[in-house]
Amino acid sequence: MTVAASRESVVVGLVQMSMLADTARNIEHAIDLVRQAAASGATLICLPELFSSRYFCQVEDTANFDLAESVPGPTTETLAALAAELDVVIIANVFERRAAGIFHNTAAVLDGKHGYRGKYRKMHIPDDPRYFEKFYFTPGDLGFKSFSTGSGELGVLICWDQWYPEAARLTALKGAQILIYPTAIGWHPEEKAQLGQAQHAAWETIQRSHAVANGCYVAAVNRVGFEGQPGADGGIDFWGGSFVAGPDGQVLARAPSDSEHVLTVPLDLAAIEETRVGWPFFRDRRIDAYAGLVERYLDTDAEGPSG
Repeated sequence: MTVAASRESVVVGLVQMSMLADTARNIEHAIDLVRQAAASGATLICLPELFSSRYFCQVEDTANFDLAESVPGPTTETLAALAAELDVVIIANVFERRAAGIFHNTAAVLDGKHGYRGKYRKMHIPDDPRYFEKFYFTPGDLGFKSFSTGSGELGVLICWDQWYPEAARLTALKGAQILIYPTAIGWHPEEKAQLGQAQHAAWETIQRSHAVANGCYVAAVNRVGFEGQPGADGGIDFWGGSFVAGPDGQVLARAPSDSEHVLTVPLDLAAIEETRVGWPFFRDRRIDAYAGLVERYLDTDAEGPSG
């Protein structure tokens, strides 16, 4: 029997927070908010993407590599001790230094008194204006994973992974009951009036669809607040809106878009079995017909075999 097998319910706590330039203060603040979540009954507590610093990927600057650390390392060891003290699971996203010149965007799973369970390295790395992550992060090489913990079977993915149904599916097929997405996403202020509502709706909709397609819970925890672009005008207005969706895709709870918030939501893990029986998407998958998914693109104009 796995650690997760005996648990029928879990209370998830999403720590939606703003970040300062001072990494030590960010970690102290995160610890305070984790304690607040635990005091509210949370047994699974998730921090946003790269919570210990401002979102440095707005610019390409080699000085930012000094923010990286090993995983396990100082931050995960501090939070592992906190998880053990509170007897909770903490999901902590860290800028990982793996070796000279090799860095990852990594989420560590810290399982209460059981300690460090393992890590997931972000697989999909964006490269967009003010999201220059390819400059910093090597794509993950650990594959999609589900971690057996005291708060259930947890599948951890990170931000840009949110947009890929393949990532959600493969993680769910590993046994994940909850898909967790530490996130740093927001608006370019100059685009917000025209595109903001549609961008936010698309972000939430795609993740709700992962819950439906896989019959599991989805928890997305975002940072909040404006962070200026170093050395230039502009920046990112992180939109908060952290939320939890049930296996039917309905939003169970949502944090505000303009302030820090600790969102605590009880989850009935038995609902996963009920949903998957009623909507047997796993049963009806045509695994014999999906070979094309491993191709970059299916060129329908290419000439087929002659004869």
